[in-house]
Amino acid sequence: MKYNPDKHHRRSIRLKGYDYSSKGMYYITLCVNKRLCLFGDIEDGEMKLNDAGKIVDRIWQEIPKYYPFVEIDEHTLMPNHLHGIIILNNENVGAPPCGRPLMNPDNGQAQGPANGKYGQAQGPANGKYGQAQGPAPTVKRLSLGDVVGRFESFTMYQYILGIKNHQWKPFHKKLWQRNYYEHIIRNENELNKIRKYIIDNPLNWEADEENPKNWICRGEAL
Repeated sequence: MKYNPDKHHRRSIRLKGYDYSSKGMYYITLCVNKRLCLFGDIEDGEMKLNDAGKIVDRIWQEIPKYYPFVEIDEHTLMPNHLHGIIILNNENVGAPPCGRPLMNPDNGQAQGPANGKYGQAQGPANGKYGQAQGPAPTVKRLSLGDVVGRFESFTMYQYILGIKNHQWKPFHKKLWQRNYYEHIIRNENELNKIRKYIIDNPLNWEADEENPKNWICRGEAL
């Protein structure tokens, strides 16, 4: 089936048995839970990020700093969703992240300094450097889902800080919808079409399926 961004940007078509930690290019769409418009507004066909949107956008762009096997291609953050292209480089798959930029998925605790700066490595709890801490842990190959999940966790953590400290608009239960869409990009022609779709997304906001006005007009629940 031919790829059509207008039809396929919401529902995942994950391939059974496909190794999502392998080298490849992936088109990603993340949606805010309940499609709440939290990151800014579209004005004259351009996305105007608010403070929350600027932080989310910065965290996305900084992913390669902390995951050396990841590159970021074209992306755009919309009022209630994000489109982006992630590139996993096979040469570095399995390398550990630099520092601790994101939330620990095992216990939900924020990693990094108390001031919330993204990705700074912390010293040992006992303040002593150079001492053996036991056997080296086995490095887990990070998949596309791992990278996206850590991005979601850290952006939600930062957004919660914004609610507490700057009265940002609250989200519903969690910042992002549970599932995200991904599509494996297989050739340059497809890559260029997706890039154009991402770039043009703000211009097409009025007709966008993720625009809450369109869901209300169709009588569908948010």
